[in-house]
Amino acid sequence: MFRLSVVDHIRLNFDRTSQNYTVHARAAERLASLASKVRIAVLVLVGLSSAAAMFSLIDPRRPFLIAGAIAAGLAFGAYASYLAIGVEGRVNAHRSCAYRLWLVCDRYRSLLAEIEDGLLDRASILQRRDELSAEVHAAYDQAFALDQNAYEGMRHAADEASDAEAADEPRDVLPPPMGSDREAGAQSQRVPH
Repeated sequence: MFRLSVVDHIRLNFDRTSQNYTVHARAAERLASLASKVRIAVLVLVGLSSAAAMFSLIDPRRPFLIAGAIAAGLAFGAYASYLAIGVEGRVNAHRSCAYRLWLVCDRYRSLLAEIEDGLLDRASILQRRDELSAEVHAAYDQAFALDQNAYEGMRHAADEASDAEAADEPRDVLPPPMGSDREAGAQSQRVPH
């Protein structure tokens, strides 16, 4: 029979929240990098278009006019696509979500430490668990409609990658379950940032 204590439930929620924080932080980083690359590409295309326009003023040959028109068209198309996709809004949404999830992870760590030290009674533990669960759900109140598929794909990839990186990446150590040996529990309860 499957048995799950309140503390185990809190640990599972903390683990999932910390994984989701990592996914959103990586998505924000990836999208911010993409936004920077697109801005640089548009700037280069506008520069090429301006240079071709200046050369066509000096020497009005057809190749300079064609190069200026092509560069201007590509710059316009790249910038229009950038605005249509809304990369900056998605970066901000992921950053905001990651920040909120980081705060919740910190509160989960605090709750687990207080449980380990015996500072809370059962009613307080249940109340704080429910509050933290509500905070996690509130972090997702923002719309990820355009990026939802990418988010889900990254989340699944992060789950697979975390298994592969387990030996390479330093981990935080969760307090062991109450009533168990500290050292044995600490080795088996490692969670990524």
